[in-house]
Amino acid sequence: MNSLKFTFFSFVLVFISFISATAQDKNDEVLMTIAGKPVYVSEFMNIYQKNNVKGESIDKKSLNEYLDLFINFKLKVKQAEELGLDTVSTFITELNGYREQLAKPYFTDEATIDRLVREAYEREAWDLRASHIFFRLKTDPTPDDTLSAYNKAVSVRDKLMKGESFEELAIAYSEDPSAKDREATQQHPFLKGNRGDLGFFTVFDMVYPFENGAYKTEVGKVSVPVHTEYGYHLIKVTARRAALGKVTVAHIFMAIPKNASADDSARIQKRIDSVYTRLTGGTAFEDLVKAYSDDKGSAAKGGVLPAFGVNRMVPEFIEAIYTLKNPGDITKPILTPYGWHIVKLIEKKSIKPFDEEKAELKQKVMKDNRGDQSRQVILARIRSEYGVTENKEAREEFYKVVTDSIFFAKWKEAQASDLTKTLFTISNAATQQKDFAAYLAATQRKQDKMSIPAYVEKKYSEFLDESLIKFENTKLEQKYPEFKALMTEYRDGILLFDLTDQKVWSKAVKDTLGLKEFYNKNRNNYKWDNRLDASIYTVKDLQSVPKIKNLIKSGLSDNDLQKEINNDSLKIVTIESSKFSKKDNKLIDSIAWVPGFSQDIIINGSTVFIYVRKVLKPEPKELNEARGLITADYQNYLEKEWITALRSKYPVLVKRDVLAKIK
Repeated sequence: MNSLKFTFFSFVLVFISFISATAQDKNDEVLMTIAGKPVYVSEFMNIYQKNNVKGESIDKKSLNEYLDLFINFKLKVKQAEELGLDTVSTFITELNGYREQLAKPYFTDEATIDRLVREAYEREAWDLRASHIFFRLKTDPTPDDTLSAYNKAVSVRDKLMKGESFEELAIAYSEDPSAKDREATQQHPFLKGNRGDLGFFTVFDMVYPFENGAYKTEVGKVSVPVHTEYGYHLIKVTARRAALGKVTVAHIFMAIPKNASADDSARIQKRIDSVYTRLTGGTAFEDLVKAYSDDKGSAAKGGVLPAFGVNRMVPEFIEAIYTLKNPGDITKPILTPYGWHIVKLIEKKSIKPFDEEKAELKQKVMKDNRGDQSRQVILARIRSEYGVTENKEAREEFYKVVTDSIFFAKWKEAQASDLTKTLFTISNAATQQKDFAAYLAATQRKQDKMSIPAYVEKKYSEFLDESLIKFENTKLEQKYPEFKALMTEYRDGILLFDLTDQKVWSKAVKDTLGLKEFYNKNRNNYKWDNRLDASIYTVKDLQSVPKIKNLIKSGLSDNDLQKEINNDSLKIVTIESSKFSKKDNKLIDSIAWVPGFSQDIIINGSTVFIYVRKVLKPEPKELNEARGLITADYQNYLEKEWITALRSKYPVLVKRDVLAKIK
């Protein structure tokens, strides 16, 4: 929305706020009719009270002013509707966009979101280090697949409970390839397995079910099998530390070549120890970075790395940083899979207070898969409120008409053309099998094959959930008066903006003949006050002042004077010429407004004087000299003319006896 529309909306939304916000009282009286349509006291008073301090007595004058504004507003909306502006596709698209945004809070369970935000903040205060043994599930697994993976996880957990080594079982059973050693190939050198170690992480670093399992497991203990979208995990928490937060560090890095011999490794270790000795002896960290670090990217910046969180570096690197308390602290040489490092702490940003973190955490919760908990609460409420009747037999008939072609995005809706039963009803609204067939066709995509019944059940569940949301969406205006009021505000606001733009704003800019005619009729309303036709001369060379004044007296123009006095290497005089009004220039305001030279003034070593050619009396401004002001007045004129025409076209009848009761 452009700034003009935003400003306009700000006024309209305040002005028409709370229209239709309350149910119509059976004793509510008709205050007026506009083009034959009744307007009730409650509608008008909601606007009046919204824009005035509650509890104050009703002022007769302000009430009359609001009455006029209200009538004008209603008349404009009436004409916009009569012109069909509410049927234009751009209007419908814009209004639907607003409706989508306004509806979002009604499909969010704030209590659930608040709980998840608080939980996230509490977890943010802690970093975990954990290992896992992973049992993979393929995409869209069958129940048998899921049960098999779960049983494997239970079996391995039993071994852990009997004291077997987590690391050895991770090597033997985990389907996470990083757990095992990987032999050298042409593509990569020998890679030592992590034995299940995932390093450090904090809230939002892992998928929510895994995060849940980890944060609910004590240090040194192993979780029950944790189900995620990828499979089952046995999680062992090996460390729990106060949050590192966001850190900036610098490092001196010495790489260990991929196929380094034991002697090479020992030589590199001796070299890093030597650098550390020099560092503790007082040699500047930056000098040693420049001389020795193999990380050339960071070396150019004094070894400084971009700020990072706890899960962005290998565990050995993070473990060392935990020991650094204050900026400038330095670690002893530490070994990681990449080589040797000496790390210097630059900055550590701790977690902010909850109120400062809340908004950002809420955004993360809403985007994260944990936010689905809120949606499930809403879906359960909708089901409970309206009731859902499902036809299992009608659903299972799709097992026969859906084929493997759907996994190649080639299934045709016509294959279900013989299915004509009701699939489910929400309240009294029936959804047919053909509706589900259309949904299947529209949402199919290329994917791995799975059993047809499992696929149909999965898509049916999605379809039913979406149908519940859509059904509730159609009820918002009926159920929530405040939502209906907001939609009325936006609808009328868009209509008023578009019509006002046609009748007033754009017309005033485009109608150059009308603007000129308006100016000619009102040109005496746009007058200059007394002005000075004068020039301000700033002269760097004091010796040149007499010569310059003589040239001015001789009638030489300012432009020719500058050519005469200045040269390519030295700008001796600068000139500011204009027709000055009061408050345009402090120097002009400080002198006597009479023709001739002012006194010389010394400013920053330069001589400044003013030559007044003429004192100009008040005179009308030309159109191009006051176009902005004249255009604004022309818009006001067009607005008044428009209102006059509307009041002439549409009859307005105010019931004075009812208005008197309000007063």
